[in-house]
Amino acid sequence: MSFQTSAGETLDSPTDWLDPDKAIEERIEGILQQLTLEEKAALCHAQGKFSSPGVPRLGIPELWYSDGPHGVRAEINWNNWGYAGWTSDSCTAFPALTCLAASFDPSLALEYGRAIGQEARYRKKDVLLGPGVNIYRTPLNGRNFEYLGEDPCLAAAMVAPYVQGVQENGVAACVKHYALNNQETDRGHIMVEVSQRALHEIYLPAFKAAAQAGAWSFMGAYNQYNGEHCCHNDLLINQILKGRWGWDGVLITDWGGAHDTRQAVFNGLDIEMGTYTNGLTSESAFGYNDYYLADPFLKGIKDGSYPIELLNDKVRRILRLMLRTTLAPRRPLGSFATEAHARTAREIAAAGIVLLKNDKKLLPLSPGLRKIAVIGENATRNLMQGGGSSELKPWRSVTPLQALGLRYPDAEIVYAQGYDSGKAMYSQEGVPTHDPARLHEQAVQAARDAELVIFVGGLNKNHRQDCEAADRKSYELPFGQPELIRDLALVNPRIVVVLLSGNAVESSWAAQVPAIVQGWYGGSEAGNALVDVLSGDVCPSGKLPFSFPEKLGDNAAMSFGSLSYPGDGKRQVYMEDILVGYRWHDTRKIPAAWPFGHGLSYTSFSLGKARLDKKTCQAGEQLTVSVPVSNTGKCRGAQVIQLYVSQPKASVPRPAKELKAFSKIWLDPGESRTVEITVPVDCFAYYDETRQDWHLEAGEYLLRVGTSSTEIHTSLKVSVQ
Repeated sequence: MSFQTSAGETLDSPTDWLDPDKAIEERIEGILQQLTLEEKAALCHAQGKFSSPGVPRLGIPELWYSDGPHGVRAEINWNNWGYAGWTSDSCTAFPALTCLAASFDPSLALEYGRAIGQEARYRKKDVLLGPGVNIYRTPLNGRNFEYLGEDPCLAAAMVAPYVQGVQENGVAACVKHYALNNQETDRGHIMVEVSQRALHEIYLPAFKAAAQAGAWSFMGAYNQYNGEHCCHNDLLINQILKGRWGWDGVLITDWGGAHDTRQAVFNGLDIEMGTYTNGLTSESAFGYNDYYLADPFLKGIKDGSYPIELLNDKVRRILRLMLRTTLAPRRPLGSFATEAHARTAREIAAAGIVLLKNDKKLLPLSPGLRKIAVIGENATRNLMQGGGSSELKPWRSVTPLQALGLRYPDAEIVYAQGYDSGKAMYSQEGVPTHDPARLHEQAVQAARDAELVIFVGGLNKNHRQDCEAADRKSYELPFGQPELIRDLALVNPRIVVVLLSGNAVESSWAAQVPAIVQGWYGGSEAGNALVDVLSGDVCPSGKLPFSFPEKLGDNAAMSFGSLSYPGDGKRQVYMEDILVGYRWHDTRKIPAAWPFGHGLSYTSFSLGKARLDKKTCQAGEQLTVSVPVSNTGKCRGAQVIQLYVSQPKASVPRPAKELKAFSKIWLDPGESRTVEITVPVDCFAYYDETRQDWHLEAGEYLLRVGTSSTEIHTSLKVSVQ
């Protein structure tokens, strides 16, 4: 069988490229030979809001995408941003990635990826738009809840198994937002200025880990860097991602992230999605053939403006993605909204919960409680709604109030809303039904009469809280919560404050309450997971993946003025350079309210003397640190052993300490084991801007073993030759 292209050439249509026994690269070349220029160009841009074309003539199916770092989003209409109204797209909502990061458990990241990949596969999605690995730079960033914290080592360790778990299902992970998308304010155009050293040491390692883990696709960021938008950025994509890292995947725009045909052609963009929209709502009358990589690209190929080799490289990458996903010969079937997935979500949510404070051992809760006052809007709110593209339609949603009722059926549980995050509502008589002062008074009265108070507050997915497209306006808890917490504590000192958020919050009220829990956004099983920890059914083991500054000005990015954050509307300068998060707090000796890596337990642990397997080493070698750990308490629990590295006498400025490895260990009461942590000596290197490469400097290094960035138990010296 043969056919004639619009250019007059005659091509055969053999199907031997379908043979699953042939190598992928051989099959790619077989398909490439059969494609017309028009078919090739069509592969490079969208045909709908969440779909890009296949090749119908050859039976190659289209690609389907879904938002979903925390769950597979409900179906969106073909050509607008409205929901399609399906009744079969209620998913399992998994915890937000800040919660996963707080688990400090890469094995849970693998299970997370597997479960969400199964859901995406069942829903016939080929590309899952996540995970996000942008670094937590400031607590005002509206999308911090979607990311894996402030430390590149932690983010890298967690993203690799997540990616592998998703892709076991024949679904591509799409790692985002590459790169330097660390705020929502002016995200579509802001020009980020950052040193090459900070770029490579802080902002790229998690992306590199994802690429090395075999991620099949990346999503470009909206912002600009080095004079170009990140979705078609020569340095980031051609030179680093596809060049130095040797990555063979597909670079996809964020929706509306392309701005220029020539840059898109030459600077590494492969698939263009969402152009002429703002990524969320509005769109113009332009059609899909008007995209930068559509008719303008095809015209440039035909008139010789653009080399055919660049088109073929994009098409090879897209075909490789298809052969890994929609054309994979033995692709799993997936599963959707199962009890097994609910159990996974619950386990991860509980593992990420961080016990910040537990004076007077108020937690775990006494099993004989008779009257509990539950106060706060977040005790009953669906926190999967809102937030932008991460919004989910869960098939089940268990709130903290519901879960407490199930766990303590014999207790009298009194609920008071306490505060309201929306506009006041009025009755027909004009009387406020959600009057803030009245809600406050009712909550204080409920607390006064209770045996125990559980306040469930924090942030939510409202605009300018934890939400896409806008940053937070304030570091404080909103809606009068600080004043409410203080008043509750005055009438009842037995109070547990539960913060549900994806961001750090100001906590000047903390001294007045005995117990504080950081509960994150826990997904479908958030309530059950929270009560698992509050009740003691699960011993808390989460650690903070980012620092909580005492006040906003103590954060590195915020301490240099508006040009550092949020910029002047056109550009911003990362003036803190490599001193992000705890690197800033510890190096500048600015104590955090709650430091990176902090998290308490219901049991107690002792760390014995750490030992190092060698005292001298050189590049290419590995070091092993052995740490005896004992559970000296009364319940089974987990401790995260954290290994930080310092270089006291360096030729360049270096942080006081940098996390280089960690290990989470579960122990029964009275049990002791030795934790062995192995690190490559090469990870001690810094990025040398003169060499434009990593440089391992000879000299003495300190390996600091601890349980947070400020709780260091042992320091070991090693000499790098």
